[in-house]
Amino acid sequence: MMLVVRLGLCVAVFGWCLFSYLDKQNELTQLKVQLPDLERHLALIQEENRRMVCELETLENPARLIDLVHRPEFGHLKHPLLREILTVPEVIFTCE
Repeated sequence: MMLVVRLGLCVAVFGWCLFSYLDKQNELTQLKVQLPDLERHLALIQEENRRMVCELETLENPARLIDLVHRPEFGHLKHPLLREILTVPEVIFTCE
């Protein structure tokens, strides 16, 4: 009788281990299926990021900015003089 209980317990533990292994394999397979879509999405984001960096570098190009300064629609803008710049001293707040 004891041998049958031990054998049944071993079969149950083996079945549980096999089920756990198959469950992990199913999770891994599901992640592998999702991976190509995620890689494509990442590539699109990286391409958009490169495009935006290039556009930002174009917009911040000093030659372009100097050209914009000479246009009539930006004629009202001027660089402030040092005496026109207000500075606010930094105050460190302490709880006392």
